Amino acid sequence: MTVYVDDMYKHPMGQFRRMKMSHMIADTDDELHAMADRIEVAWKWYQGDHYDIAMTKRELAIQYGAKPITLKQLAMMAALRKRGESMGEPETAQERYMALRKERRTT
Repeated sequence: MTVYVDDMYKHPMGQFRRMKMSHMIADTDDELHAMADRIEVAWKWYQGDHYDIAMTKRELAIQYGAKPITLKQLAMMAALRKRGESMGEPETAQERYMALRKERRTT
């Protein structure tokens, strides 16, 4: 089980006023909430499948074992999870998501 933080802060949409943010997701909600507790992010900031976190919290999450990934990888992993699939590894998420979409179109 793993927690992931993306690099949304590099993109224009990753900024709210002066604060740069990232998404934090995990294989399970329990693991996600445990990391939120550990880095002191209130559960009220839970967005249904992820947290939006400030850069300081992102760095803290990485110190506690979260894996940094790209925004695109996170988006593909979240899409897989939303479809009831395992998020799997970030490196193969896009390939797996596209294969799943293709498979569902042909059935």
